[in-house]
Amino acid sequence: MRRPSLPVALLPLSLLLAGCTLDSAAPDPQPSPSACRDPDTAGCVVAADRARVREPSVPEADTRELVAGNTAFALDLYSTLAGGGSNLIYSPYSVSSALAMTYAGARGETEAQMMRALRFTLPQERLHPAFNALDLALASRGEGAEGQDGEGFRLNVANALWGQVGASIAPSFLDVLAESYGAGLHVVDFAQAPDQARGIINGWVAERTEDRIKDILPEGAIQPATRLVVTNAVYFNAAWQFPFDEDDTAPGDFTLLDGTAVSVPMMTGGAQVGYGEGDGFQALELPYDGGELSMVLVLPSDIGARGAEMDREWLEGVLASLGTRSVTMTLPRFKFESTLDLVEPLVARGMPIAFTSLADFSGIDGQGGLFIGDVLHKAFISVDEAGTEAAAATAVVIIERTAPAPATIRFDRPFLFFIRDIATGAILFVGRVVDPTQ
Repeated sequence: MRRPSLPVALLPLSLLLAGCTLDSAAPDPQPSPSACRDPDTAGCVVAADRARVREPSVPEADTRELVAGNTAFALDLYSTLAGGGSNLIYSPYSVSSALAMTYAGARGETEAQMMRALRFTLPQERLHPAFNALDLALASRGEGAEGQDGEGFRLNVANALWGQVGASIAPSFLDVLAESYGAGLHVVDFAQAPDQARGIINGWVAERTEDRIKDILPEGAIQPATRLVVTNAVYFNAAWQFPFDEDDTAPGDFTLLDGTAVSVPMMTGGAQVGYGEGDGFQALELPYDGGELSMVLVLPSDIGARGAEMDREWLEGVLASLGTRSVTMTLPRFKFESTLDLVEPLVARGMPIAFTSLADFSGIDGQGGLFIGDVLHKAFISVDEAGTEAAAATAVVIIERTAPAPATIRFDRPFLFFIRDIATGAILFVGRVVDPTQ
């Protein structure tokens, strides 16, 4: 655990209950759904009293405001992560969603810092319904469209909460996560079976990302003081509306940041698509099958400088420049993944208190004593002639403050003493003992 030096098809509750995974601490290896609700039994899913709101009454202005804030956060995060010369892939939507669920339990200065760092501008009572409306809108995309693999289009987002067996979680917190995120509380035993708990969570993430994201929680990520893990998983698989012809793919040079060139498979094609250019950039928009999502590719004249200057205004300018044009395009095939620890980037963005013992997450358990121990993120992308496959997951690990180890002090050598009035601080006596036998 580091200290700072400082959706979208969600499973209904019935499926969550039927599919709950048990660890060895559960007395019955195959409990019925009705029996799998005990907060004192590892492997159960504890449902909130309220179901997910499937038709939230959310003004369009709130959804637009949420998207604007999430976009600003996405670009903030890029400017923090972009250092170095390696490939980078992350899902700001996954990070924002997981931290929004955590934010539901934040109070006081912890809440204020998270709000600013995550670019949340709506009050909590409007923010979470807006996330729900956005998730449900995404869930409607791609009907009848194709995936990169020749199967159907997929855009799936899932959320879950993993709590320590016997831990007290505020019903109001569970209600928010159930109503707006479709997240049930899965009971595991972090204290007595941390490796089993880690395996269950990792298995859940892998299943919901079609095995593209494995081991979101690495060895050592769970410790006995862990009380809660908040997870979000995103999976995307879509075919291009105008696919590239594999026969036209040929080796070509790709110039690296240091000026050297490497040979990579270059896809070549032509279509009527979005194209734009402006001060220091060219841009291309490639739609996916169904025309509801697209990939926007930006070719800056200086990618290093652009990383530091990229903001929502700049991105809006890029998007505004796009117009339909006949374009001949050459694009490399690529496939890679990123593994990120987001504690330091989030501290740098202005929310340090959440990672310290001063954090206030009393909205989670009704009493406080919790702080974020880690924010872990993994993402994967594959782009080829047929389309795009991408996956990501975020895990927010919430720790309980532990009492300091019992102290021992033995006055077996000379010492000082002071007798003072506590209310006023007045010192009434000062003394020194060098030989208690005298």
